[in-house]
Formats: sequence, C-alpha cells, structure tokens
Amino acid sequence: MGKFEYAPAPESRSVVSLRESYGLFINGEFTPSADGRAFKTISPATEEVLAEVAEAGPADVDRAVTAARRAYERTWSVLPAKERGKYLFRIARIIQERSRELAVLESLDNGKPIRESRDVDIPLVAAHFFYHAGWADKLEYAGYGPAPKALGVAGQVIPWNFPLLMLAWKIAPALACGNTVVLKPAETTPLTALTFAEICQQADLPPGVVNILTGAGDTGKALVTHPGIDKVAFTGSTEVGKEIARDCAPTRKKVTLELGGKAANIVFEDAPVDQAVEGIVNGIFFNQGHVCCAGSRLLVQESVYDQVLASLQRRLATLRLGDPLDKNTDVGAINSAAQLAKIRELSEVGEAEGAQRWSPPCELPVKGFWFPPTVFTGVSQAHRIAREEIFGPVLSVLTFRTPAEAVEKANNTPYGLSAGVWTDKGSRILWMASRLRAGVVWANTFNKFDPSSPFGGYKESGYGREGGRHGLEAYLDV
Repeated sequence: MGKFEYAPAPESRSVVSLRESYGLFINGEFTPSADGRAFKTISPATEEVLAEVAEAGPADVDRAVTAARRAYERTWSVLPAKERGKYLFRIARIIQERSRELAVLESLDNGKPIRESRDVDIPLVAAHFFYHAGWADKLEYAGYGPAPKALGVAGQVIPWNFPLLMLAWKIAPALACGNTVVLKPAETTPLTALTFAEICQQADLPPGVVNILTGAGDTGKALVTHPGIDKVAFTGSTEVGKEIARDCAPTRKKVTLELGGKAANIVFEDAPVDQAVEGIVNGIFFNQGHVCCAGSRLLVQESVYDQVLASLQRRLATLRLGDPLDKNTDVGAINSAAQLAKIRELSEVGEAEGAQRWSPPCELPVKGFWFPPTVFTGVSQAHRIAREEIFGPVLSVLTFRTPAEAVEKANNTPYGLSAGVWTDKGSRILWMASRLRAGVVWANTFNKFDPSSPFGGYKESGYGREGGRHGLEAYLDV
C-alpha cells in the first residue's frame, strides 16, 4: 500500500490580513515599545518574514503591569461576576466567527498543519473561553470556600507549540476568576496573540484587563520578576521553569508551572494493534512532536513487538510531510532553526549511543525547517533519547514483559506529565493508572483534551493544574 497521490489543496491565505508591523497591546491599544526595538517573525515552512513585532523592555512591562493593576482595582474586580462571564462568552463567539482566519495565521506563524490548527487548536480555544465563561458567576460552588477572591494581576508566559491554545489556557481562567492579565507569547509565534488583542478590542473588553507584550526571554524575565505581579503562570521548558521558581521563591507570588515531559505510551499484547498504532502516531507526530505531553517513549510488550513495529512503519510511510497550509498535510514544519538543531543533535546522539534509526522515505522541502518522522529501536533506558525531551517527531521504542516492568520503566524519568495505556482489559487500565506517576493517563487514546479536565504534571513536569474545577485554584486566593 503506497501513498495516495493527492493534488495540492492549499487553504487560502487571503483570509488573513497581516500588518507590516505590530505594537505592544497595553491598556486596550497598540503602542510602540519605549526604546523602539523590534524583531521579525517568520514562517518556518518558507522562512519568509511575516511581520515585524515590537520588543517589550522593562519600561513597557512596567506600563503594562500598571495598566493591569488599574483595570483590576477600578473595573474588573468591581464588575459583577455575571458581567465578566458575558465578556468571556463574547470573546469565545468572536473566536468562532474568526476561526478560519485564526487557523491560517497559526499555521503560517507556527508551521503546524492547517488540519490541526483548524480541527484541534482553534475549536479548543473557543471551548476554553465558553467553559470558563460559565464559571465566572459560579466560583462559590467550585469548592474553594463561599466567596473566593481573585489574586490580582497575573503575569503569564507561554510557548510556541500551541500559541493560541496556551493563551486560552492562561487567559480564560484568569479572567473568569476576576484577575487581570499581562501575557507574553513566544518570540517565534506572536501573531495569533496579537490578533487576540484585536478580538479583545472587538469585544469591548475594558482597557487594561488583557495586555499582550511581545519579546523574547528577557521580556519574560522582566515580567515574572516584576513586583506588581501577584500570580505567575508559565508553560515551557523545565530549565526556564526552575529559574522562574527560584526567582519567585522569596516573593509572595503564587506560581504554576507546566514544563517538559517524556511520556510513555504503553502497548500491551491484547491491545487492538491498528488502533494503538494510530494512537502512537498521534502521540508523537501530532504537531511535529512539539508537544510537552507527547508519547515520545513507546513501551511495547515483547510478544507483539514485531507486529506493532511493522504496522507502525507501514503507517508512517503514508504520512504526508510538507506545506502546512495544504489540507492534506499530516506533518508540518519544525518551528525554528534552533529547535531543528536540537532535534538533529539529539538524534545524532541516539545513533552514536547505538540505537537504530529509521525514517520513511520522504522528500524534505528545500526552504524552511523540516525533520522526517523518525523511529529509534534498540533503545535502552540509559540512552539520552530515552531520558531527555527531544520536542520533535522522534520516537524511542523500548520493550517490557510484565505490567510491573512497564510501570517501572514508564516511571523511570524525571518527568511526569502524561502516559498512555493500550489494552483490552479495563481492570489493567485502572491498575496501571493508579501506579503511573503522571498527571494525565490516557486509556486507548492519546492527546485528548477537554476544558473541563485538569491537565498538569508531577516531578520536573511542574506543578499546578490547568482546566476544570482544579484549574481555577491557581487563579484564586485560597
């Protein structure tokens, strides 16, 4: 069975009108940075410059935090909770109305296939705002006391792998609980956050309730260390997370961190193999593997190892890599040159350590940042590719004999964000789930998200939960 030959089916770029340059969104309007500094954001699939974006410095961070504080004290905290909920509903509906534009923009700026941004990211973004809109006037029933209070101003820093979805995970609960926000998107993917700023204007959100500051690591550091911030929320790498934890330790800031992962996807001999293979592919090649909870370690029971591997290789040969705006594309571009270098380096280490590397035959485009779907077999637990987060389309395959061994291998990691279990037995799923040290355990599926279900990690994957009733706690003074 070969690949189906599809004619190109590109999504139109005309639904997006890019500005040449974007300012910072402070107190309800776009404004240049104080020192006039700017940087360019490019499309990882073509390396073309999409727009120039202002770079926020300490003075801009100060302006934004001041605006957020004023909005919190004068407007947002005195508004009836029901009215706050109305704004969230309004934002959710505008996101739905502009969903096609947002999906195209996300794929342009991030490199992920349009199928994913259209069918996964943007619908989930809207769902998060709808869900939290409903909580706004029901916080007394959330289980955190009779009249839970907001914290004040939240400083939020998000990564480049799900730019708008991570924004929704941060902003929706913060606003629902009555806080105001200063958010910094990743420097490689600022465009959907800046479009979200336009949506806030469109929804008549009071000025200062949401502020968006673009910039790189220095901007993020200035934001999380600012004394006017009451709450810090960060999604990103474990090393930066540790730095933030150190910076915030001597202060009274409330902190939640969602960091790296090295999830095990565990396939038992009684699992439906074809279904499991779809889950394995979804677990590691979804969003080019740029997923903190990616199923980057595959643990297969020895008796079905050959069958699962053959089926997986057959399936990978049918994946289509290429233009993220083509509706047939399965695997898009790697987000940046720096990330591509990291994926290459760790893959080379894998080979040097003696693991066998396999990729399906696939042509990589000349321009842009690309990496073929890659599988390593003969991997031991001591290998770096089995321990370190690669954050790319690279799967390490290990084997096990008994359920107890599977648990031991799965938990043998500094991380603990997610895990997957594939088996026909409900009792085995529950037995495994109670022993896996992971924040989320998926059973016979993978990478399923819902706004009402809490997401978060153990150990070096961070602390705190996002989504559901549990996620509200991070934004309440309890």
